[in-house]
Amino acid sequence: MLKRYSILAILFVLASPVLAAEGIVHLATSTSTANSGLLTVLRPAFEKSSGLGLKVTAVGTGRALRLGRQGAVDAVLVHAPEAESHFVFTGYGIDRQPIMFNYFVIVGPTGDPAGLRGARDIREAMARIADSGAGFVSRGDDSGTHKREFRLWNEAGIEPYGNVWYLELGVGMAGALKSASDKKYYTLSDMGTWLAHAPDLELALLFEGGRLLYNPYHVIAVNPARHANVNHAGARKLMQWLVSDEAQGLIDAYRIDGTQLFRPRRDMN
Repeated sequence: MLKRYSILAILFVLASPVLAAEGIVHLATSTSTANSGLLTVLRPAFEKSSGLGLKVTAVGTGRALRLGRQGAVDAVLVHAPEAESHFVFTGYGIDRQPIMFNYFVIVGPTGDPAGLRGARDIREAMARIADSGAGFVSRGDDSGTHKREFRLWNEAGIEPYGNVWYLELGVGMAGALKSASDKKYYTLSDMGTWLAHAPDLELALLFEGGRLLYNPYHVIAVNPARHANVNHAGARKLMQWLVSDEAQGLIDAYRIDGTQLFRPRRDMN
């Protein structure tokens, strides 16, 4: 299943229609929206509805926001609330809109050597990983997931850097999951990417739940006052479509093997 969804994501996300430049909206988004397969559903539906092409760059949230600050894209769809707020506060982004959410989860070896299944909360779960030295794979790529991982270590009062059990890779979510599976390490994943790739991994979902694992996604237009070259009209159409009944219905209905990957904005906290 991993190969099937990876190939679909490449075909639908990276291959854009041949249209005039003004007819294309450039979106930078997190790897989770691509790795989960969600964009294979949203992209063609938006293009059919709007008559515009959608060119997607799927990278970590940090890089997506940097592309926005550079004016290299028209809008960003990301999942790091603090970084998003700073992006808007500093004048690079406008009209931030909630789109959907899911949750982060901790996955790891099925034998669970750190005993995460018995943890009372995420702080204890992170502490058990550190205390056991069982091994943790970090994306290390300034993504939304990496930013949340950093916060979780802080919440647990742990400094992971420099420890032999802590492995930073600088890769996307799919790569981190594959490495954790190969090494029998733990890692933090968004639920969508985990569910899309789980059948091909020797990992188990070992901890979930709690407000610190809540994972909201927002879309933000790049401020045309900062970058006159951006396709702001196209970005506005994309944002309006993403909050429409059509798009929200597609998000709500998107499932893999009967399991829902994202919840629509109406259900957000």
